[in-house]
Amino acid sequence: MSTLQGLIDAVSKDEHIAHVLERARATGASATTSLEISAPTAISPLLIAALAKDSDRVQLVVTATAREAEDLTAALESLLPDGLIAEFPAWETLPHERLSPSSDTVGRRLAVLRRLAHPDDGAAGPVRVVVAPIRAVLQPIVKGLGDLRPVSASIGDEIAMESLVQSLAAAAYTRTDLVDKRGQFAVRGGIVDVFPPTEEHPVRLEFWGDTVEEIRYFKVADQRSLEIAQDGLWAPPCRELLLTDEVRARARALAAVHPELVEILDKLADGTAVEGMEALSPVLADGMELLVDLIPADSRVLVCDPERVRTRAHDLVATSTEFLEASWHNAAAGNVTPIDLGAAAYQSVADVRTAAVDRGLGWWTISPFGAEIAEDGDTFQPVDVDVVHLDVRVVDNYRGETERALADIRGWLSSTWSVVVVTVGHGTADRLAETFRGEGLGVRVVDAVDAGPEPAMVTIVTGNLDRGFILPGAQMSVITETDLVGQRSTTRDARRLPTRRRQTIDPLTLKTGDYVVHEQHGVGRYVEMMQRTVANATREYLVIEYAPAKRGQPGDRLYVPTDQLDQVTRYVGGEAPSLHRLGGSDWATTKARARKAVRQIAGELIRLYAARQSSRGYQFSADTVWQRELEDAFPYNETPDQLSAIDEVKADMENQIPMDRLICGDVGYGKTEIAVRAAFKAVQDGKQVAILVPTTLLVQQHFSTFSERYAPFPVKIAALSRFQTDKQAKEVIEGIVDGSIDVVIGTHRLFSSDVRFKDLGLVIVDEEQRFGVEHKEHLKALRTNVDFLTMSATPIPRTLEMAVTGIREMSTIQTPPEERHPVLTYVGPYDDKQVAAAIRRELLRDGQVFFVHNRVDSIERVASRLRDLVPEARVQTAHGQMNEHALEQVIVDFWEKNFDVLVSTTIVESGLDIPNANTLILDRADMFGLSQLHQLRGRVGRSRERGYAYFLYPPEKPLSETAYDRLSTIAANTDLGSGMAVAMKDLEIRGAGNLLGGEQSGHIADVGFDLYIRLVGEAVSEYRQDGPTEEVSEVRVELPIDAHMPHDYVAEERLRLEAYKRLAAATSNEDVDSVAEELLDRYGQYPEPVANLLAVARFRIHARRAGLAEVVAQGNMIRFAPVELPDSRALRLTRVYPGALIKPATRTILVPRPMTARVGGQPLRDTELLQWLETLVSTVLLEPVTAS
Repeated sequence: MSTLQGLIDAVSKDEHIAHVLERARATGASATTSLEISAPTAISPLLIAALAKDSDRVQLVVTATAREAEDLTAALESLLPDGLIAEFPAWETLPHERLSPSSDTVGRRLAVLRRLAHPDDGAAGPVRVVVAPIRAVLQPIVKGLGDLRPVSASIGDEIAMESLVQSLAAAAYTRTDLVDKRGQFAVRGGIVDVFPPTEEHPVRLEFWGDTVEEIRYFKVADQRSLEIAQDGLWAPPCRELLLTDEVRARARALAAVHPELVEILDKLADGTAVEGMEALSPVLADGMELLVDLIPADSRVLVCDPERVRTRAHDLVATSTEFLEASWHNAAAGNVTPIDLGAAAYQSVADVRTAAVDRGLGWWTISPFGAEIAEDGDTFQPVDVDVVHLDVRVVDNYRGETERALADIRGWLSSTWSVVVVTVGHGTADRLAETFRGEGLGVRVVDAVDAGPEPAMVTIVTGNLDRGFILPGAQMSVITETDLVGQRSTTRDARRLPTRRRQTIDPLTLKTGDYVVHEQHGVGRYVEMMQRTVANATREYLVIEYAPAKRGQPGDRLYVPTDQLDQVTRYVGGEAPSLHRLGGSDWATTKARARKAVRQIAGELIRLYAARQSSRGYQFSADTVWQRELEDAFPYNETPDQLSAIDEVKADMENQIPMDRLICGDVGYGKTEIAVRAAFKAVQDGKQVAILVPTTLLVQQHFSTFSERYAPFPVKIAALSRFQTDKQAKEVIEGIVDGSIDVVIGTHRLFSSDVRFKDLGLVIVDEEQRFGVEHKEHLKALRTNVDFLTMSATPIPRTLEMAVTGIREMSTIQTPPEERHPVLTYVGPYDDKQVAAAIRRELLRDGQVFFVHNRVDSIERVASRLRDLVPEARVQTAHGQMNEHALEQVIVDFWEKNFDVLVSTTIVESGLDIPNANTLILDRADMFGLSQLHQLRGRVGRSRERGYAYFLYPPEKPLSETAYDRLSTIAANTDLGSGMAVAMKDLEIRGAGNLLGGEQSGHIADVGFDLYIRLVGEAVSEYRQDGPTEEVSEVRVELPIDAHMPHDYVAEERLRLEAYKRLAAATSNEDVDSVAEELLDRYGQYPEPVANLLAVARFRIHARRAGLAEVVAQGNMIRFAPVELPDSRALRLTRVYPGALIKPATRTILVPRPMTARVGGQPLRDTELLQWLETLVSTVLLEPVTAS
């Protein structure tokens, strides 16, 4: 959103800037091909925007890093109209790596190249400014990518669906049955779902014959439609090397020459995409070209901060070469690269500049220093360079010193200057306006600066400028939030909706041979899903095989109708359970034994929590204006899960029963923000808040986060940990006792006997899995009437079990913050070359590395080895046996980026949040537990950069079975939000621990995890309500009705299973309606058998209301049971339905099956039969409602 357009005209009044714009307008012989503009970095966005606004030429803006490119793009979007700026991202992988760049990155790159090559094609239109990091400018690109046609379609277009599907496959989209990631597509009947990498949401195309009837966006999580996609489908390819016939032919020819690459090349020759195949582009594609070859001939290259760009380019070339030598396959096999891939390597800056100048492009630089010095022959300009100095000064960094800032602003206003203050969020803007008005300054808060800002007035506006500047020539000062506060606002208004919402669709994936548990019959083996037609009615069944009744016979088979699918769950428990016998008593005994044990456990747990439920806590008041202001100042868009978790926490706090809620969210998913808001709410009512964290390092981080968020409000925060002197700790404890401290953040030092709170209202426990039982016992003493909020990424099995079984409330956050990528996880043997290459790759993007080595005695040896491997890296060590202050200093230095590689023990495991550290190397990964592995991996990839985790084990030692299990689980669960999956797996591997009764994991293995959890849940609710709960009774409906999901309507078995399961679990007509709505939305208009299936589900709900357990066709009659009719109703039955039989002994009634005609008619079927049955149940069995 361009809110600062008016600033461009204002800065253009400055004579030096006007001179630069004039030079830029010149064309032909008088054009300036090379110019150095000497000016501070703060003015760059405005200067670039002014140049772009002034002419139609394309500007290619080059930055040193990807992060700078993103920030500059965000700033330009605040200055120029929408659609004129495009960011051209670099691959997150290196050219020679055996890893493919993500489809998101490739799609965004190809969209930009398409707009450059064909400005009038597509909805986006021509581009005026392309911002690219130097890495993207130096890397050669496959020729002709700008001419690749995106797959496009608009409403009303005539396209054969088959050809659309072929085009998507050719553009490297992956066909799946359910679209949940960018670069995928799915086909169902007349519907095609596509997720283009450039879109926020996937797109659903609905066909009528060969006409595109409708194009809508839909949500990934529940697969339901959103609004109409006005611009239709525009899907750029997902790979930069497409497997065309020529490429496949070249791969086949190469395979003959290079037998060592035959495995990869054969797959490519067959048309199968392979991870990392882009590395072979130079030998498979038609040639390579540079980005500067692809921008129009009259364009201009603008290099920001050329000194840093050159240093970065030098490092890139060196590391890329190193990776070519240590490339995965080669490093493992010890061979040299057998094939020349040099054409894909990064070019030097000098080569790129030569290519640009040869094409007649302008090469301008914006440097904060004076004229450049030529060096190493890698020069940007000749030495007699043309330099323009701009008279611009950088605004002071006030670091929260409001008085100094106000004095400067007063000075400018008295000279009738314009002062513009740019903030990130609206809350900060309003608060600053209030402060300035209180000081008697003239202030206007505006949504956008369209014309030049008013003189002698402070204009406050939201926008994305990072640093401010003073421009005497235009009599204007611009100050940003960063200048005022002294630290950069952590981010900006997120531009996009979260792409992945709560994962509500979780198809039950069953493969032949999987173990399943049927509630009535026990553990069996899934065979298949099949259709059977009986009496002209087709139904689908799940076939489950059980143990044979007689030894040596084949196993018995159970056919489960799909409307009883809610009784079947997947078996999760032991490795290979023994199958039960159908009709045998062993399952009933096992279940009864587990239920009995569960009841005991539930009883203990309930006694723990009963006191809590019956006690009266403090009822917090509703949100205040300040609360809303604090929430508005949050610089990100909250994810949907985060919002619902915040609402649940607030509702709990406003309730009289003390809160006990577990927030389960993956590492870095915004749990801290929930704590910030909950603590603030408690402080508003004059209560104190204790925040308990496991390590002193976390105390530091939370203290700075909370201080930053609460800075504008009168809230007193203190930290209590072993890093403080006794004197400081004493002051804090006194403040807690006398109530002057509102929020205290500390380790378990908080619960020593000398800490007494004056009025504690809320306890927040972060990284809950790190606290032992004895700490929890301390907490329980407080627990009865204080609100508790527990947060964890991988909760310990016991906590998870309590939450899953409903004893404690639980909110899960499963939406990653926007721009987060899953961490690339590599599990393999240790190799020096690889470690060195991994560290260098991270240094390349100004990142930092965690190297975890869990032995204090050899940690210094490992650190010195790393210093030898990567001499340019600054390496430090940290471990728990160090002096406290030394340890704190090391961590603070790492946080402040004073060194690059932290070699440490698992002290980094718990919640240490260093967004700039995005590579983790774990030595001896085979020695760690699952939750530890996940927590450690969660330390990286917390910012917008891609994270890398290397789990290495000694190549000479064999892995133990458990270590293998853990490492394969962690390698499999790399997706964002896999913390819960890992915690559940942990609960399976070791049971919930004998805190809840020793024999527990045995019972989990007997009955399976899902059923076990359900039993605990039932027992708990039974105790809660002081009596057995009524189970939802099962209704068996077996009638001549053609009710199933035809395969041509929903082809995929797991999706049919999911729909059947949802229908089987429906307990109200609303549930059935929502399934119907979803089927219509996801699969199109449903055929008659599906309509019948929905009608049967509605009838089952109706029959359940009447207390029926079965409605079954029996010869020419229909049997209803159990039925007990009073005489009046029996009379009505025989009168309305002549021939009906009542059997009181068996509690059944038999009613003749209705016919289409009295004489010679056919029996009624399908929906007519259901309507007739519904009327019968209503008139005979359901009590008419009488007014009491």
